[in-house]
Amino acid sequence: MSTSDVNFGLWYDFRNPPGNSRGFGDFYRATLDQITWAESIGIDSVWLTEHHFMEDGYTPSPFLLASAIGDRTTTMKIGTNLVVSPLHNPIRLAEDSATLSLLTGGRFSLGVGQGYWEPEFEAFGRRLINRPSLLEEGVEIVRRCWSGSAEPFDGKRLRKPALPVTPTPETTPDLLVGAMADPAIERAARIGDGFLSTQNAHHASYLDALERLGRSRDEGRIFAGQWTIIADDPEREWSRIGTHALYQINKYIEMGAFGPIPQFTEPGQLVDAGWFTLWDPPTAVDELTALLTATPQIEDVHFWAQLPGESIDSGSARIELLAGKVVPEVRARLAARSSVEVPA
Repeated sequence: MSTSDVNFGLWYDFRNPPGNSRGFGDFYRATLDQITWAESIGIDSVWLTEHHFMEDGYTPSPFLLASAIGDRTTTMKIGTNLVVSPLHNPIRLAEDSATLSLLTGGRFSLGVGQGYWEPEFEAFGRRLINRPSLLEEGVEIVRRCWSGSAEPFDGKRLRKPALPVTPTPETTPDLLVGAMADPAIERAARIGDGFLSTQNAHHASYLDALERLGRSRDEGRIFAGQWTIIADDPEREWSRIGTHALYQINKYIEMGAFGPIPQFTEPGQLVDAGWFTLWDPPTAVDELTALLTATPQIEDVHFWAQLPGESIDSGSARIELLAGKVVPEVRARLAARSSVEVPA
């Protein structure tokens, strides 16, 4: 993929923290309206997350939401970043993903990860210690199902009977793998069609892992989730919405997403520590152009549409800024660089 063909997208967790006056039904409908509108102004992709048993309703059913998004959109790529695949029966994952691919004309990508929150694993009858093998065996079964193969699979944790799964997708979805720790990144490079990254911190580790596996770095495919606020006055915007970011990061820390680290006490600490980045549009254009030029393996960059508890209208203002002031200029710069690099 040329750097000028990169997709720019939105990331959704559908969190609706307690104390919000909006009901989940209205919240879902308004968010789907936002996504439909975002496609109309040039946003290319949408990415959905998954967790369970969260008091704020963190997306428990990303495939249902993906189907609703697919029905409302025509060109937007739809993916999961990510589904906690060890919690699922991989045959059902394969069936649901194949159905989504068929319904959307091949616009769906399945992004998976091994998870980290022990209460989820206990509730679904899984053991956290088994998550690497559950992930890897699940990916193998999904691929066999998508191929229509009747070949059985008997692993340490999972099995597939000698039966084909139908219908098979007409366009085989990308099977992307997310990771943050080195062993998990190595696994993602080995079994995935691409890498789901967080905060751009592990791109080099992924590309290095490809080389250790005997593959070219040029084969790498990165789908990069951004923790960045883009606004005309980003400091003022942060003063308005920073508490929502504080809630988001502290909830992840509470669940153990980043290991045993203390929670933050004020929004400014998130920026000082690099958890969130604040950009005005010119800075966003410079930074994104530099990122995509330095790492041409990036096929998609996506940003949180809005933070937990933030109003949809508030998020939409930043989406409009991204689509109107940032994306066109980044595309123009990348296209100009590509034309200079191509020999006459």
